[in-house]
Amino acid sequence: MRVIRLTVGYDGTDFCGWQRQPGSRTVQGELEAALAKLAGKRIPAVGAGRTDAGVHAQGQVASFRAELRLEDDELLRALNALLPGDVRVSAVGRAPAGFDARKSARSKIYRYRIFNAPQVSPFLFRYVLHWPGPLDLERMAEAAQLFERKADFTSFSSNRLLHPVRQVMRSELKKKGREITYTIEAD
Repeated sequence: MRVIRLTVGYDGTDFCGWQRQPGSRTVQGELEAALAKLAGKRIPAVGAGRTDAGVHAQGQVASFRAELRLEDDELLRALNALLPGDVRVSAVGRAPAGFDARKSARSKIYRYRIFNAPQVSPFLFRYVLHWPGPLDLERMAEAAQLFERKADFTSFSSNRLLHPVRQVMRSELKKKGREITYTIEAD
């Protein structure tokens, strides 16, 4: 059985997150529905991480195991033809036998965008936090640096059996025009 690696992006506005939930629209549910149409049976997909309701993703890795008679480029086109417009697969490839998108992930990167201006464009409002007032970027950048360390995140975990100690490799603030982006990367 082949292991297939997908790179997925989605606008999370109308989703109840990544993880399949009965009676709710989820990214995993949409992806698995498309895979089921192609394979004629249910194919479970695993995501590198789970996003909450309304959260967007770009470059999220997912994987599944199946015997499909499609080449990678054909599978890419077929999935995108079956998926709704707010979910896109940008890459498809074979992965090593032991690959699992969640377990094989080395790090995750999260970006939070702040638009610092009196008004925000209607084309941006779903993707940024609009903050019309003044911000102390110097102090914000100093605070961001405090997160770059190894830390125990037990209090943030619902599963205390997993490894709660993580290394935050990057925590930075960048400003470009009116937009401020906070990026955090951890293992």
